[in-house]
Amino acid sequence: MGNVLMKIFTGNANPALAQEICGHMSVPLGSATVTRFPDGETFVQINENIRGCDVYVVQPTCNPANDHIMELLIMIDAMRRASAKRITAVIPFFGYARQDRKDRPRVPITAKLVANLLTAAGAHRVLTVDLHAQQIQGFFDIPVDHLFAAPAFYNYIHDKEYLANATVFSPDIGGMKAAAAMADLLELPLGFVAKRRTSATTVEAINLVGEVEGRDIILVDDMTETAGTLNAAGRLLKQNRAKSVRALVSHCMLGEVGYKRLEEGVIDELITTNSTPVSPNGLPITVLSIAQLLGDAILRIHSNESVTSLFKVKGY
Repeated sequence: MGNVLMKIFTGNANPALAQEICGHMSVPLGSATVTRFPDGETFVQINENIRGCDVYVVQPTCNPANDHIMELLIMIDAMRRASAKRITAVIPFFGYARQDRKDRPRVPITAKLVANLLTAAGAHRVLTVDLHAQQIQGFFDIPVDHLFAAPAFYNYIHDKEYLANATVFSPDIGGMKAAAAMADLLELPLGFVAKRRTSATTVEAINLVGEVEGRDIILVDDMTETAGTLNAAGRLLKQNRAKSVRALVSHCMLGEVGYKRLEEGVIDELITTNSTPVSPNGLPITVLSIAQLLGDAILRIHSNESVTSLFKVKGY
């Protein structure tokens, strides 16, 4: 934005990622107070002058989602009232993305509601990574830059020995597009697991399509919380004599149930990003950084350059 000063701030959702982004960009992290009153209400104060600045707020809306969304909305409102020239919400993980349609009577479309709230608060644009459903971009009446974690995954696994004997699998039919893109990227065959969800936390894998026996399987999914889908798919794959099962998951929000499932050892390695805070807890979890990806995107947005062209990996 010409000679406009750029500043980056963070809420409490993932300050480590914000610090890493700033380190990559060689800019200091902006000073803001984001705390709670005794009754639980969120209090925000921007501790430096941002009048006329191009500001970025790094805040994935991960667990506890409602707290982190409110922090983000209140920070945006504070910045708007402090006369920031442009406010970009940097949301590495966009919560409520699974509530993107009416699949039952009398249910909300919460992803659209959150989009409306961000716009009403005063955000001018959104930068996000691997949305659960691409059409969520259309829920916003402001520009959305949608990045993919695929370059980070590709850089990590493209020279691994197991790729010589690997098949990329989607753990369900809904993830076929992302799995197909990764299979194309790695020039590997593609398969999928048919599944049936029996409750919010349990999944039953029921059928396989693709080359499995003696193969090193790479499952591709956008997010995991309970590891139910991954574990069910991994178990069925190993019952069908898969040599190993790894998972590439963009957003990892594992809770107690998820860690317990990974302890079973069905998944040989879970490869994820730091879009949300992830603790390996002694398990085979590899966390890749997307700080450079987001930092480069912020620099390009600031200088009004194309973001899309930056993230091409062999035509992804």
